[in-house]
Amino acid sequence: MPESYRIRIAKVEHVFSAAHFITYEGHCERLHGHNWRVAAEIFGPLNEDYLVVDFLAVRDELREIAAKLDHHVLLPTEHRDLVVQEEGDQVAVAFESRRWSFPRGDCMLLPIANTTAELLAAYIGRQLKLALEFRCGLDEPPLRVELDECDGQIAVWECQPG
Repeated sequence: MPESYRIRIAKVEHVFSAAHFITYEGHCERLHGHNWRVAAEIFGPLNEDYLVVDFLAVRDELREIAAKLDHHVLLPTEHRDLVVQEEGDQVAVAFESRRWSFPRGDCMLLPIANTTAELLAAYIGRQLKLALEFRCGLDEPPLRVELDECDGQIAVWECQPG
């Protein structure tokens, strides 16, 4: 039986607090927040140093991604029914008859269709994948990202090469 390896990072420092709302079935949730917890697993063969990848590199990159999301209102820029527009130092958001206005500095505009836990996990995973490719030279690393929004409500994103 062939051996396989993976590392998992799930640290307290990979928590971020952020507000969001999602839409589904024509309904729009009220604005609310979570203390999101991120965990990541990277799969692969051992390198010449007998590592899948350096834990510290993954820890640092994941911490940086979480820090960028921390204490922001997360807004999707690719939503089919939600209009998100930057207007000077404000961000205006509209969904049907509902309207919000936020200071631009309080918002993180994300290139996703909805701020569901699933799509946020995918966003974080893609950011981590790019960072590991650049920092560690990993080419298409198979990885898994878990995003826990509420003590056991976990969305999972996986990326396998090919």
